[in-house]
Formats: sequence, structure tokens, C-alpha cells
Amino acid sequence: MNPQMLLVPIFSPVICAFLLLIPGPLQGLANRRKFLAAVFCVHTLLSIMLAFQPDMGFTLFYITDHLPISFRLDNLGRVFSMLSSAMFFAAGIYSFDYMGHEENELRFYLFYLLVSGMLSGIAYSGNMMTLYLFFEATTLVSVPLVLHTLTKDAIAASFKYLFYSVGGASLALIGFFFVYIYGSSLEFTDGGVLDMAKLAGNENAMLAATLVAIIGFGAKAGMFPLHAWLPTAHPVAPAPASAVLSGVITKAGIFATARFVFQLVGADFIRGTFVQYAWLALALFTVIMGSALAFKEPLLKTRLAYSSVSQVSYIQFGMATLTSAGILGGMLHMVFHSIIKDALFMAAGIIIYKTGKTRVDELSGMGKQMPVTMWCITLLGVALVGIPPASGFVSKWQMAVGSLESGTGFFTWLGPVVLLISALLTAGYLFQISINGFFPGNRVSSKSKPAAHEKADGGILMLIPLIVLSALAFLLGMFPSGLINLLS
Repeated sequence: MNPQMLLVPIFSPVICAFLLLIPGPLQGLANRRKFLAAVFCVHTLLSIMLAFQPDMGFTLFYITDHLPISFRLDNLGRVFSMLSSAMFFAAGIYSFDYMGHEENELRFYLFYLLVSGMLSGIAYSGNMMTLYLFFEATTLVSVPLVLHTLTKDAIAASFKYLFYSVGGASLALIGFFFVYIYGSSLEFTDGGVLDMAKLAGNENAMLAATLVAIIGFGAKAGMFPLHAWLPTAHPVAPAPASAVLSGVITKAGIFATARFVFQLVGADFIRGTFVQYAWLALALFTVIMGSALAFKEPLLKTRLAYSSVSQVSYIQFGMATLTSAGILGGMLHMVFHSIIKDALFMAAGIIIYKTGKTRVDELSGMGKQMPVTMWCITLLGVALVGIPPASGFVSKWQMAVGSLESGTGFFTWLGPVVLLISALLTAGYLFQISINGFFPGNRVSSKSKPAAHEKADGGILMLIPLIVLSALAFLLGMFPSGLINLLS
């Protein structure tokens, strides 16, 4: 296959986004949704088709003599491209029902498609320059998804998201400059590209720049100290936007970190240094902080946002162990968390759409009125906690093994302990919803009971993606070998 085919899943959603603006048949609601469904489907199929092609790459053009814009296909790109396109497909189909009660639907889908294309650009980037450009572009085109309702809170949240994301990317740019100076190239290469002859005498500066870049990319992934945009942005964004923000866009930060650490700097360069220990400490602190804040948070979508802060830092921790098992566990959790959290935000969206309830304490007795949605929340909670045979168990087991093999002093045992405490907190803040939903006792008052017309789950286009993702959260835990082989 011609390597230039890598451009198709990047630019086809962008072209289709602007086609929506052309006066004609696509301005009609029914035709527009048929067109969007076709775009989502084709984009996902393109990503799957490319995943079965051999590794390939090419340079599109040069910004300067030493800064090429290049693209490549490898296993990490395969996984991220398939993951992002599949989650955008699921959330896109779900959105057809949900966006029916939102204004400015056309604008929402314009930017939704643009974000999808930019994420494909991140997946297929062949060097740091290309990845950085698409990373920044993803931020710019995703801000309108947070801003969508144009309320005062949405405007404030969008500015906060923009500030944290651009600020984090600016920190990551420092690491980029140091690799440019002390590396043999900017192309992603297993083991890293640092030229030790150039680097001699400047190792500490390179290490410091590496830590700054990890923190910078961690802003998109919601890692402390640049995590605060997540619980602000999610409650104000439409549910489909919240799903992809938490399930996919946060993983762009993980993907960029993995590329930078393992294919530019090299794991051996930071092993046993203050960079590794600081990375481990930040990841574990974020895991426990996010879980604790989620446990005490009364708003449903904000609780799920704090959960994402915690769970995405599981992935950071797995990578920071710098062991094969830990990295594998982190990459598995990248996939599993995307599926689980996309589905949880879809379920939250159904509840809000059908009942207008936004607080956890308002959901008592909801299991009788919305049985499918509440059962999905329960199954997804089992998966996120990590109870076998659900998917979360597989990834967390690998991360715990990686921690025990890491030889990182007290982090060796602290990691599994923090993961266990976080799992208990996760059970507390998710199973509370299910227990109160199915066994309300005397907690359901006449004020909180849904009206007769609310006694139903969401429409079929909302339920099918939710059910499929909930099933995947279990099936990938029962049959993980294919995914493990791809990531290994």
C-alpha cells in the first residue's frame, strides 16, 4: 500500500467537516445524520484496514532543512488510531439522539469531525515536529466542544481547558528543543535518539527537560499538577463531547508521553534517575487524589471526571515503572479506560437527557426506571474497579507486576498498595450509584421520583453504543490475548 494512504484518515474527516457548511442536502437533519454516520463508519474502517498493513512511513515536506513533517505506521499508532476512531464512531452514533435537545448541532459536528482528524494525525505522526503540530491543533479544535452551550460556566471552562492545554504543550516544547539539540534526529526510534557524544556534560539538563515534558504532556492526560481542567470541562460539555474528552483526548497526552520517553529520550536514559522517581510520585499521587475527590463529589459528571484524573494516571504509573509488564499494563489500561469511560459518560448523558438529574443523590431508585442504563453502569463499574474477569483486572495486574519488578525502592511496593486503595475508592464512588439505583430503600421521595413519561431508558441510538462498549469492557478482559500480542 502507498504510504500516502496514511493521510486519508487524517484529512478525510476535515474535508467532510467543511462539507457540512455547504448549502444543500446536508443542511437537512436526516441527510446530515446519514452523512455523518457514513463518515464515522468509513473513518473507523480506514483505521482498521491500515492496522493490517505493514509498517511504513514517508516525509510530506520540510518546514526547514532539519524539521520534516513525516508520517509513519507502527503498532503504537495502530492501537491509538483504531481506539480513537472506534470511540468517535460510538459517541457519534450516540450523539444523534442526545444532540436532539441541544442547539447548534451543525457547529458541534463540524468540530467533532475536526478533532477526529487531528487525533488520527497524532496517531500517524512520524516525528516529534509532526506530533506536536497535531497535538496543538487537537486542543484548538476541541475547545468549541467544551464551549458548545455558550453559558457562562462553559466559557470559563473552555478558557481553563485552553490555558492548561497550551501551557502544558509549551512545557513539552522545552523537551522537544533539547531532543533537537542533543538527538541524532526527531524521528521516533525504539530506544531513543539521543547522541551521547553531544550530550556529554549536559545529562542533568536533559533529564530536567524530560521531566518538564512529561509534566507538560501530562496536562492533556489530567496528571497533577495540571489536572484541574478535567473536572471543570466535563460538567458543561455535552455528553458525547465529555465521552471523547475523557476517553480519547486524554489519551493523546499518554500517547505523546510514550513517544517522547520511549522513542526519543529512551527508557535507559531516565531509569533510576530523579525523572523516573518524580514521574512515579506524580502518577501515584494523582491516582489517589483523583479517587478521593471522586468519592466525595456529589455531581455525577464531575465524579466521572475526577475518576478519569485517577484512572488515566494509572497508565502514567505503568509507563513510569519502565518495565515490560508495567508498560504493557499501562497501554492495556489506555484501551480499557477509553472504552469504560466513554460508556460511563454515555450512561450519565442518558440519565441527564431523560430525567434532568445531575447529582448522585438524586439517582435512588433509578434502576427501576432505567434498568438497561443502570445495569451498564454496574458492569462498567466492575470493569473499572478491576474485578476479574473484567478488563480492568488484566491491566492493573500487569501494572502491579511491573511495579514489583521495577527495582524502584519503596515505589516497588507502594505502587500496588496505591492501586489497591484506589480500586476500593473506585468501588465506593461507582457502586454507590448502582446500589442506590437498585436498592433505594426509603431514600426515594416523591420529589425525586421520575414522572411517568421518564420511566424509560434512552433511545435505541443511545443504548446500542452503551451496551456494545459495556460488553467490550468484559470481553476484552476475558479474551485479552490479541490485544496483548499487538501491544507487546
